Amino acid sequence: MKIVTLNLNGIENAAERGFVEWMQSTDADVVCVQDLRAKEYQIPENLLELDGWNGFFFDAEEDGFSGVGIYSRVMPKAIIRGLGFPKCDIEGRFIQADFDRFSIGTFLAPWARDEDDLEPKLEFLEQFKAHLKKTRRKRRDYIFCGTLHVAHKTIDLGNWEQMQRTPGFLPEERAWMDQVTGPLGYVDCFRQLNKKELQHTWWPYDEAQRNGLRVDYQLITPDLAPYIDSVSIIAEPRLSPHCGVAIDYDLDL
Repeated sequence: MKIVTLNLNGIENAAERGFVEWMQSTDADVVCVQDLRAKEYQIPENLLELDGWNGFFFDAEEDGFSGVGIYSRVMPKAIIRGLGFPKCDIEGRFIQADFDRFSIGTFLAPWARDEDDLEPKLEFLEQFKAHLKKTRRKRRDYIFCGTLHVAHKTIDLGNWEQMQRTPGFLPEERAWMDQVTGPLGYVDCFRQLNKKELQHTWWPYDEAQRNGLRVDYQLITPDLAPYIDSVSIIAEPRLSPHCGVAIDYDLDL
């Protein structure tokens, strides 16, 4: 089973860059998408009804803002939208597909331009962490895919010395990641197999990859870690300033 997580930076923008063609050619089984910037009724029909895919979406109340979705080749047993707190549900930041053996959730954390608008992001992260803690008590495994807008360690971004007081690499954000991958027990799939530098998932179109950050993740409950077969970043085609993160699991949906 291959799962890809991809921040589209606007689903129509991504479509202009070849998203439909990529979806028709990929060998992924599930594609988790974030930052659609369109409500479901505004999404073009060729993106809603992609041949071979079942698509599910969760809108933000505000037009042209946020939104997440899951495309799956296998029909899920159930779809859950939202997490029960306003910063998530009003802004369309989480959707989950339940399958027989595990659940796959897609999330989009808020982006903070500077420290002045950091509070809403930290509020979301704390409430999301509470959800992650709650799921660890369930007798079920989970795969959470999406954009945190946080680089965890110095290896995960370029120019880290200059970024230490910049949102995306602040001590409190990195401490949040320490908690999730430490006491809570979640596994950062990509770093489980790939320890190299310059493995960034976001950088501006007109800049080099070394100026980017690794801010897109697949976080899994620990019992799934032995099933990680391979990990990769999909840099081409460049559908968005974010690159897709593909994980192959020795699992079936």
